[in-house]
Amino acid sequence: MKRMPIASATDIRKNWSKTLDTVSRKKPVMFTRTHDDFLVSNTELMYSILSAYTFSAKKMVESDGSITLSLNEIDLIENAADEKEAVSAMKAAIMEYAEDYYEEFEVWSAAPNRKKHIPYVLKALLCNDIDELELNIIA
Repeated sequence: MKRMPIASATDIRKNWSKTLDTVSRKKPVMFTRTHDDFLVSNTELMYSILSAYTFSAKKMVESDGSITLSLNEIDLIENAADEKEAVSAMKAAIMEYAEDYYEEFEVWSAAPNRKKHIPYVLKALLCNDIDELELNIIA
């Protein structure tokens, strides 16, 4: 398997400013330290990579007329008086979940049932504000 060119951590340290310029203006940089490999990327590229990961929620109309949304990618459920409020509540729940996950990343990323949430968590955290989160509603 062909790999990206890998620099040493020593070279990266010596040329830190140049490395950051490369990452921000040209391309990601991969380097190795002892037995660990690292990839440094700017957030714009990471957001682009994560664009394939989308949030979608199943919509259910309750007997009282309220709307319940059940997120497909992460086990989150929100209920509100109408769809607009339910979408807002779901977006807030996604952001809160992402922040909590990131705070305890070492724990949640190792959990078999939560590991697959990593790209969704990163995508949410890369949003500049909650309105940037896209949520597809499935009736």
